[in-house]
Amino acid sequence: MKLKIVPALIVLAIAALIAYSMYSFTIGQNKIIIALGSFLFTAITLLSAIGVSYEKKRTGTNIRALAMLFFFIALLSNIGFVNFPFSQALYIITNGILALIFILIVYFIVGAKQ
Repeated sequence: MKLKIVPALIVLAIAALIAYSMYSFTIGQNKIIIALGSFLFTAITLLSAIGVSYEKKRTGTNIRALAMLFFFIALLSNIGFVNFPFSQALYIITNGILALIFILIVYFIVGAKQ
């Protein structure tokens, strides 16, 4: 895996804009946690999909498809949390489990060496 600098910077800017939009539209007092959580999750998934080049085409294709799937899941999850009041524990547990599942599946894909 090799980081592509320019796409990675653009991805981080996109993740920051998404986080700011989540911060702006959040109902309730959990604005900072949803902004931080949405930035981390969208940055991880978008970096995996766009900001990194992979040595093997098959591995790269699988990781990119998985990353985009989890990006949209994270986006829908965060939009749901924006519209309804929630506890911090529920947000951290939900998005933490999703992020760890994503990282685990990526680990298995890279470990398959195809």
